[in-house]
Amino acid sequence: MISSLTGTVESVGLNHAVITVSGFGMRFSATPQTLAGLRRGESGRVSTSMVVREDSMTLFGFATEDEREVFDVLLGVSGVGPRLALAVLAVYEPEAVRVAASTGDDKAFTKVPGIGPKGARRIVLELTDKLVPTGAPVAAGADGGVSSAVGQPWMEQVLEALTSLGWTEKDAEKAVRDTLRHEPELEESGDVASVLKATLRHLGQGHSSRSGR
Repeated sequence: MISSLTGTVESVGLNHAVITVSGFGMRFSATPQTLAGLRRGESGRVSTSMVVREDSMTLFGFATEDEREVFDVLLGVSGVGPRLALAVLAVYEPEAVRVAASTGDDKAFTKVPGIGPKGARRIVLELTDKLVPTGAPVAAGADGGVSSAVGQPWMEQVLEALTSLGWTEKDAEKAVRDTLRHEPELEESGDVASVLKATLRHLGQGHSSRSGR
């Protein structure tokens, strides 16, 4: 089992990256936050979890072992696959997931695309004793686009990343607009990773709505 990768970052996409280790290019899926910490041509390291199925073997990468641990626990919940588990970690930090699970906050999980009220209750029920808060601080979301952002290359990349995580294009665009309205400096920077991370933070705190799918 591959538990981590350390090597040269060959490429970074919207939902995956490739790190070359001893001549082998290892591709893995990851959250936008993890991918934002990788730079092409530089050394990179990620903790990994491999999901093996009858017809595939997929590698998932994480910036910390804490994220991987929560990912693996989420996979043990009925109806939660790797894509959904990754979406949870794209919206919430590991400690926030622990807090939501231990306090029975099922509404927190409904903010993740693909998780409805029923699924959220099941997640809380099955995780109550499996994820215990460590006491680590949980980052609070900021309070909270902009018409000029539409059509910008970076805007298209942010929307593509959000829709790949499960949000509809309409909800993704609204979330980005709301984020840029409260943090206009992000639009000026045009940095995909920064805008994406801020939008996910806003979504996690419930400042932007999404369709109940």
